[in-house]
Amino acid sequence: MRISLVSMPWAIFNRPSVQLGALQAYLKEQFPGDRIDTHHPYLSAAAAIGLERYRTISENPWAGEALYSSLFFPQTRERAKKLFDRQKRDLADQFDAISERLAADFHSWLAGQDFSDCDLLGLSICFSQLIPSLYAAGEVKKRYPELPILFGGSTCTPAVGTSLLQTFSAIDYILTGEGEQPLAALIRHLKGEAPFPNKKNILRRKADKKNAFSLQNHEQKRLENLPTPDYDDYFRELTAREFSFIPELPIEFSRGCWWNKCSFCNLNLQWCGYRYKRHQKILAEVEFLAERHKCLDFFFTDNALPLKEARSFFQKTAEKKTDLQFFAEIRAPKSAKECTTYRHGGLRTIQVGIEALSDSLLQRMCKGTSVIENIAAMKFAAAADIRLDGNLILEFPGSTDREVEETLAVLEAVLPYRPLQAAGFFLGQGSPVSRTPRQFGIRAITHHPNNRLLFPKEILLQLDLLIKGYRGDRAVQKKRWIPVRRKLTAWHNFHQKRCSNRPVLSMRDGGTFLILRQERPDLPTLRHRLKGLSRKIYLACEEPVTRKELLERFKTIKEEQLTAFLNGLCRQQLIYCDATHCLALAIKETSMAGPDF
Repeated sequence: MRISLVSMPWAIFNRPSVQLGALQAYLKEQFPGDRIDTHHPYLSAAAAIGLERYRTISENPWAGEALYSSLFFPQTRERAKKLFDRQKRDLADQFDAISERLAADFHSWLAGQDFSDCDLLGLSICFSQLIPSLYAAGEVKKRYPELPILFGGSTCTPAVGTSLLQTFSAIDYILTGEGEQPLAALIRHLKGEAPFPNKKNILRRKADKKNAFSLQNHEQKRLENLPTPDYDDYFRELTAREFSFIPELPIEFSRGCWWNKCSFCNLNLQWCGYRYKRHQKILAEVEFLAERHKCLDFFFTDNALPLKEARSFFQKTAEKKTDLQFFAEIRAPKSAKECTTYRHGGLRTIQVGIEALSDSLLQRMCKGTSVIENIAAMKFAAAADIRLDGNLILEFPGSTDREVEETLAVLEAVLPYRPLQAAGFFLGQGSPVSRTPRQFGIRAITHHPNNRLLFPKEILLQLDLLIKGYRGDRAVQKKRWIPVRRKLTAWHNFHQKRCSNRPVLSMRDGGTFLILRQERPDLPTLRHRLKGLSRKIYLACEEPVTRKELLERFKTIKEEQLTAFLNGLCRQQLIYCDATHCLALAIKETSMAGPDF
């Protein structure tokens, strides 16, 4: 039997598909006598339109979907072009040329394949891969009308999957949730060895929509039992096309999210719980993949690394003589020591769910963090020389003027650190906000306006897609958050104009005094000297500390004196204080910083 698994654009071209690699390795174990192969036509597409152009489009999901919408739904071409032009103004005059190249490239790729002996073709559908995969399925069916086609991946939730199956005749099966066990069960059915796997995350044409929501997830209880992902096919394709880049390898430490409470999040709809591997298992996988493919850069696909095991893992990689480097998405680190451990173990870039810089807004988002903890995370990462990528969600429904004002004030304090990215709120299907919309001032949930441009009206009415539109206070919020957008732009501009690698706000310790150096936008650099007790109090605030703890430690200072001192430092943006805690904002300079001119 032959099973072929495919990943379409807009998967990131310099990474193999972890979905395909994990499934292929598992299926090879389960069916050692069968042929299991994977295909990555996104590599072909990247070569066709140019790597840099592909990269910029892949970073904008709406733009990528628009290009394939014009191919799959010719009647939407003008609307899709309008959306593309709005999303990618720098490529607006290239829409027709790019879409034509993508079509020609896919037809060329398909002509080079022989699926005549294939028994099942699976398409992995994750971010911005839905319409490209619908296009691919339609073209494959034209050539191989009897070939069963399966859709799976994070986009294929029960609701989305059912609507796709009932709308598009090219799709024969939908796999919802985790793929290994259900896909193996479907293959056994197709081989005539077992009945159809009812209620095992598999839907087939004309499925009862009600049954889709009664599916029983069949997940690996112990991720330890899964084999290392197989990326050999990706590297064979890479070699054949003679690309010059060295890939970054995706790897799974865990599945799900151990927090999983954020009100806006729908990233974990495919998982039933949080599971993780022991650090010894991950270390073995990293060492194997690094040696096999001669790569040193790894990308953790986790929504949140497991704290204890991750700490042990990075302690182990720090002991290695190899120069491994990692990216990971983590919860806000709680201490400078945690970031230092990560950095020594090779963690160079982290994505932290900052999301908001207003305590009341963080509470409504159910983030489980505070503003001062978010600021501390940014400081700890900067001090450890770890790049922190984070988003600030704007226009969250129900946001108040006061929350915008709080955000603007905090943005003054975090100026020294790497700027956050503005992320306009979107309503995700299955998120807590979508399940209880009226709690957030949402009166009605609709199709997203961009999807109205991508899909013909009669088809869109049949679909239940992941990103929704809504009626509520959108116009009010958009206007309310304009000052924050402007402030974020100014923050980015300030850091882009800097010519120095020194911290924007740094400190040097003289033993009995501190010298603080503070850069300011379009103003001269300031220097502050803190002596004696002032120095000691400032150093005591290197991590968030309560005012009560400071008073207990420094008994010679009265509460009103401490308050006056801290307030003065807050006005100078040298320290951040909330109602109970304080955090020094300056970062220690290294010996490489140079003289303090």
